[in-house]
Amino acid sequence: MVVEAAYTVSTHILPPQYYPHAAITAVLGLITYAFAQGRTTNRERDLHARTILVTGGFTPLGLTLITSLAARGAHIIALSDNPLTEHSIPSLLIPVLRTATNNEQIFAEYANLASPESVRTFCTKFLTGEDHRLDAIVFAHEYRGIGSLLRRQSADTVDKRDTTSLATFLITTLLLPKLLVAPIERDIRIVNVVNPFYAAAAPLFPAKLTAVLTSPEGASTRSDPVFVAEGYRSLRTAIFTRHLQRVLNALPNGAPPPSQSKDGSAQPQQVQPPKMSNIIAVTAAPGMSRVETISSLLGADRESGPQYFSLWGLLLYIALYPLIWLFGKSSKTAQQSILHALFLPTPFKRALAQVNAASDSTAPGSKDMKTAVKEYMFEEVLKPGALYRECAVVNLQVPSLPPPPEEEKVNGGKKGKGKEKEKEEFVALEDDGEFGGESLGRMVWEWYENKLKDWEAKEKIILAAEKKRSEAESAKAKPPQPEKAAAAVS
Repeated sequence: MVVEAAYTVSTHILPPQYYPHAAITAVLGLITYAFAQGRTTNRERDLHARTILVTGGFTPLGLTLITSLAARGAHIIALSDNPLTEHSIPSLLIPVLRTATNNEQIFAEYANLASPESVRTFCTKFLTGEDHRLDAIVFAHEYRGIGSLLRRQSADTVDKRDTTSLATFLITTLLLPKLLVAPIERDIRIVNVVNPFYAAAAPLFPAKLTAVLTSPEGASTRSDPVFVAEGYRSLRTAIFTRHLQRVLNALPNGAPPPSQSKDGSAQPQQVQPPKMSNIIAVTAAPGMSRVETISSLLGADRESGPQYFSLWGLLLYIALYPLIWLFGKSSKTAQQSILHALFLPTPFKRALAQVNAASDSTAPGSKDMKTAVKEYMFEEVLKPGALYRECAVVNLQVPSLPPPPEEEKVNGGKKGKGKEKEKEEFVALEDDGEFGGESLGRMVWEWYENKLKDWEAKEKIILAAEKKRSEAESAKAKPPQPEKAAAAVS
């Protein structure tokens, strides 16, 4: 009876002659969904005894990423913008994550990424602690969109975009000295997670950056569309990451010099490790996620703040959710490019494996050496400084800066020592032309340094004003002293 009733209802809703159409529609929907979710990494890695620092760890993407890394045995340090009180979100989630992943090495630390003083306090605490090991840094706090299509951009929106990028720059520069003195055989990675709108800002990025550096007042980004403003922030981080890799490659990596024989001559039989940095910096773009990209664009995300939330945006998000679910990514699929960047073998490690295999062989043309060279050439390795999306390298073309005019001769054709030193530093960096080349990367680095100084100066003024106000309030609330009260009565 029940089966007959169900069949009657189903045939009434969808007649049998439309079954082929429904089947084709369902297949096309599944194919579209699978394509929209993107590629899944085909790599795996044991992360036991590896320490990974994660910013934005308590966002949807951050929590998913922490769960995946902790399940593989990683030691996780997640930064939280909220103080770690007894009933705060990090304090409640950490025990749950430990139980779910069967990993007790998950910890939360407080660092307000909107405050340079708080960032410096955390970095100082980390560097002076007992455990200095750090194998990877994942900056996931820049992924969440800032700004809505339904609201006009304000000065606070522009400042918040700059602040998120400056926090990445400050943490990287503060922790970099500790990473540089790590053992040479240690595999260290820096992964910057960005939003997927970088291509929207690529054509005009050099001109925009030049205008910002030369005339900050007249180059405001408040009038830019959200896609362009977000893409500018994303591309700026990617260019900074590429230039950071140039700096790392130019620094000495601590590789041992060629072994010498007793008479002082070098031994050509000894194969030496390659001269490349064991610190790899890459950028990962997870793509269009439902919560942190589409929801933010529509203003439906309450976590972004009341100034970005829109009730109409929330209703629109609910109405369009079937399409958003079909074309948008979940946090589990959005993390795949980040995991791919963390799991791929680095060129340094692969080259060391080749060196070890070649050193064990007795003849340069032996079978072991040929096998090692073949494995090194045909296995995918992590490309230093690259931008990864859908578990693959993105070859993004960014216009280069125009060539600088010829330098005028100083002091009768002789340049000063400062000029010579500056030129030597620039020449030491590689220039492969990627992401606008070395000159554009240097200009982006200059933007970070200038903005960081303004950011810290602004916070000092705010802290001084708060201190003065608190002192005035405490003095006002302080009861009068007995001597002064007696004198007033007399």
